[in-house]
Amino acid sequence: MTTLTKKADSVATRTLKKNEMLYFALRNMKLRIGLGIVLFFALLAIVGPLLTDYRPLAYVGPPAQPPSSEYWFGTTTFGQDVFTQFVHGLGATFFVGIVGGGLGTFLGLLVGFVAGYRGGIVDEVLNMLTNIVLVVPTLAVLLILAAYLEVRSVLSESLFIGMFAWPWAARAIRAQTFSLRSRDFVDLARLSGMRPLKIIFREIAPNMMSYLFMTFILQFGGAILTAATLDFIGLGPTNAISLGLMMNNAVLWSALHLGMWWWFIPPGLAIMAIVGALYVMNVGLDEVFNPKLREM
Repeated sequence: MTTLTKKADSVATRTLKKNEMLYFALRNMKLRIGLGIVLFFALLAIVGPLLTDYRPLAYVGPPAQPPSSEYWFGTTTFGQDVFTQFVHGLGATFFVGIVGGGLGTFLGLLVGFVAGYRGGIVDEVLNMLTNIVLVVPTLAVLLILAAYLEVRSVLSESLFIGMFAWPWAARAIRAQTFSLRSRDFVDLARLSGMRPLKIIFREIAPNMMSYLFMTFILQFGGAILTAATLDFIGLGPTNAISLGLMMNNAVLWSALHLGMWWWFIPPGLAIMAIVGALYVMNVGLDEVFNPKLREM
């Protein structure tokens, strides 16, 4: 069989697999439900600020007002509109997920691919670096960094989270790359004179695409939970509003004792729904990509 014939067969096989994956993805109920919930909140984060005339921290009306036609989610102890804070907080939540989760995924891909493909001393050095970051108490480091920053933004919080979230992804991708680098199609790419970086992203990465998608989803959800934890204990952004900061303010000003459920329930439910939907999506994707788990 000639080299051109092998490449043509490889392209045809990938196209067939893509069509098969799309078919099972459209039929998977878990994936559709999870994606629907995430898209709903993402759309609300985009459209929501256009539905209110207030600023998140502006004093707009009487304090401690329950939900009404004028204040859809009620007001805080200081007369701030909870709905306005909620939709802006959703935007911050998705920003942290995309930037923090994306950075963690990118670093994990970079370290995992290079270590797994190159092997030798490069693998040993990168594996040592991964193990060092892996045993560092991430939350404690983030707490220290956040405590010493006088001005904290959503972007800085996202970057800090992403820089400490990549080790587990790097180790998993490294193991996958080890098993793929000795396959025939990789050997064929080497013989054709293809550069290592090109081999990684054109030959190895496409065969791990399902795993990479699932890795990003887990990183996305993990970044949101970490940010919510920092925000809830008062170490979130100082120049913005987030869902975690909403719950932090509600606790600080005794919203639970005052019966102001509309202040802390919406952000808490939103975080739970988004992260839960992401993990449901992950289970659905696992069923789509794994033939043994598919629902026929």
